[in-house]
Amino acid sequence: MARYRDALCRLCRREGEKLYLKGDRCYTDKCGVEKRKYSPGQHGQRKKKPSDYALQLREKQKAKEIYGVLENQFKRYFYLSERMKGVTGSNLLQLLELRLDNLIYRLGFAANRRQARQLVLHGHFNVNDKRVSIPSYLVRTGDVVGIKEASKKISTIEENISKIEHRGLPSWIEVDIANLKGKVLHAPSREEIELPVHEQFIVELYSK
Repeated sequence: MARYRDALCRLCRREGEKLYLKGDRCYTDKCGVEKRKYSPGQHGQRKKKPSDYALQLREKQKAKEIYGVLENQFKRYFYLSERMKGVTGSNLLQLLELRLDNLIYRLGFAANRRQARQLVLHGHFNVNDKRVSIPSYLVRTGDVVGIKEASKKISTIEENISKIEHRGLPSWIEVDIANLKGKVLHAPSREEIELPVHEQFIVELYSK
């Protein structure tokens, strides 16, 4: 499967804001956006007023970059969100938040979504005591996600666990640090999803 393998800081610079794709590094002075506050490329420092289409496209690209999904998969989430009850834009972000790799990141078991995806692919997590190695697996209300017993001593996971108490936890999930498990309390509402994304622009783009 195709996957973006270039420098992650380029993505943040392209959007003109931090997308926190590298985890803790994004909070330090080493952040690429802090060093160079302009878009990558030879024309990056040129300033021009973006068109409506450009604004819509950038919001879509931003959401894809944050969650680490490709175009075809992102489209499927959008069409699924259209068939759900409620506001399409909010439904779209809700589906993306309920991906297993995102939940692992939100619980603090991974430093960023890219690392969470890798850990899930390697089979380090269970959902309701059953091994799941699909990052795009959609969790549901009441699902319990835990680290496999054999994986609890992995240095990367141990380091992430040691920082859980210092990270904020969304109100729609809870974490049991003692047993290294997390539970989905309910599907997140738009107010509970703190993202620098204007989802209405995405809806307008796909509705053309």
